[in-house]
Amino acid sequence: MKDQFIHLATCNTCQRIKKELELPAQINDQNTKETPITEAQLEFLKEQAGSYEALFNRRSQQYRGRGLHEKDLSEQDYKALLLDHYSFLKRPILIYKGQAYIGNSKKTVAAAKEALS
Repeated sequence: MKDQFIHLATCNTCQRIKKELELPAQINDQNTKETPITEAQLEFLKEQAGSYEALFNRRSQQYRGRGLHEKDLSEQDYKALLLDHYSFLKRPILIYKGQAYIGNSKKTVAAAKEALS
């Protein structure tokens, strides 16, 4: 998987982390709203995270809007939802040297910063 930064351009947290990481020019910038993730990218991320559920953003407005909080979702449901709407993907995601750094926790951002230095 090529080095890339997957984010949502309108997300303030993504923009703050992008600035904080000081990404090298060779890292491809992918705004998930304009360029949704592919199934191949999702499979790579699932391998890195351990499950589709681990990639799923329950803070998405779509989550409650579709009544998903009331359902018992399977891994296949998570996969379908992640491919269906960009807001279900946890973000930002840095893929660098074959390793994915998923989400905005301080620990994840620190690990991504360390990898880039």
